[in-house]
Amino acid sequence: MRPGFIFMLTRNDLTVPDAPAHLETALAAGVRQIGFKDVGLPVEALRAIAARIRAAGGTCWLEVVSLDADREAASVRAGIEIGVDRLLGGCRADVAAQLLAGTGIGYYPFAGRISGHPSVLEGDAAEIAASARALAARPEVAGLDLLAYRGRVPAEALAAEVCAAAGKPVIAAGSIDRPERVQAMARAGCAGFTVGTAALDGAFRGAPPDLPGQLRGILEAAACFG
Repeated sequence: MRPGFIFMLTRNDLTVPDAPAHLETALAAGVRQIGFKDVGLPVEALRAIAARIRAAGGTCWLEVVSLDADREAASVRAGIEIGVDRLLGGCRADVAAQLLAGTGIGYYPFAGRISGHPSVLEGDAAEIAASARALAARPEVAGLDLLAYRGRVPAEALAAEVCAAAGKPVIAAGSIDRPERVQAMARAGCAGFTVGTAALDGAFRGAPPDLPGQLRGILEAAACFG
């Protein structure tokens, strides 16, 4: 079964200070795929969040947004220390794969060239698809993280090309703030998608503005993932 909706306890690529309270709201709404970034809260707080997710029968995702080599390696080590189930993002597969070997953590690096903070996807469709193909060919890569709505290429067409090139699960991340974008990613063949800022800000279109209402609306939109 595809992961579908992954709720990120983040705003603008930072884990929010009140993430533990939002986690309880998400669990009460039936969300079981939950993640956070490696920045915004100390490792001890993130470890407690990860333990709570696992205790509720959920899957814990960490998305790495550090762009320089040393910080990215530190973020991967933090994910291992926290005990997450899946690692999203990161731009240095050689470094991450070596650190993750034997941990059992599923590794989903970014496809394409990433810049800035919040992260932006650079390049054209052919370049991004080539990156996806090369990364997915690595046995230690479980899938890919795609910033489909953070680049210059039309998102659905880009996601479809990346999914076809990868042949492994692709998670669409960033700026998914309406049912139409969820449906577009499902049509493109993505295995799942993340929503963080939009839900926390009450900005996911067509859903009540409170967080429980936002999560219910996103879960309804995610039904297309099966």
